[in-house]
Amino acid sequence: MSDYAPPIVVTLLLWWGSTGVLLYLDGLSRRTFVWSLAGATALFALALWGIVATRSETTASSAYYAFVCGLTAWAWQLVSYYMGFITGPRKTACPPHLRGWRRFIEAVRTSLYHEIAIILCAVALVALTRNQPNQIGAWTFLILWWMHTSAKLNLYFGAPNLSEELLPEHLRYLATFMTRRPMNLFFPLSVSASTIVTVLIAQKALVATTPFELVGFTILATLMALAVAEHWFLVAPLRANALWSWGVKEGRPDEANEYDSLRIVAIEAPMRRSRVSEV
Repeated sequence: MSDYAPPIVVTLLLWWGSTGVLLYLDGLSRRTFVWSLAGATALFALALWGIVATRSETTASSAYYAFVCGLTAWAWQLVSYYMGFITGPRKTACPPHLRGWRRFIEAVRTSLYHEIAIILCAVALVALTRNQPNQIGAWTFLILWWMHTSAKLNLYFGAPNLSEELLPEHLRYLATFMTRRPMNLFFPLSVSASTIVTVLIAQKALVATTPFELVGFTILATLMALAVAEHWFLVAPLRANALWSWGVKEGRPDEANEYDSLRIVAIEAPMRRSRVSEV
């Protein structure tokens, strides 16, 4: 079982470290964002080259390299989004009166260009590794995409731990599309699906016959396990954000209070109307 420890530890450290670095860079002055994006773009280009270079290799080291490349490709998506370069056509808070499909559509519009960029990148990675033995980079990207999308949907439908304090000032309006509630119907479905996929990939890792399969499937299983953990972080009575306290800039601008107020109104207004109708 000691053979499984290195890929598990590497995956955990890179997931934790890359998230903290992103939070740190996002907390710097906006004047630095263009340099952060430039650096991320250079690394993204290297990642694409690395995925092509390792797609036909089936060694343990090539599995690690492909994983890092897939993670780097995903990191570029987050840098371009959370630094405000590629978001969506809507850049304002949710009006308190919006409900149902209208509210959902406006929520999608806040990150529409970002989602399109992810789809294009996913298609490119799948195409680059199609019919190749090493697809770890592409699967890494797809799993991270699932983690991100499922978390966003759960925040929209409702969860007790919104972690809106991690949003940078220029994206604080996104908090107005979140809902604070104990649970939502999508949560058990997303957790169950992630858990099933985790078990299936872990089984492949346990019966791996080559070092490449052992490392690759262990990395992917660990990523899926992190997806399950991130889902439970949304509802568990604990401060998971403390994991990245080293990367979060202390204090938020006063302008954030305006969006906090709007978020509360956007969430509670429909509830007040429903109570009035009952009376």
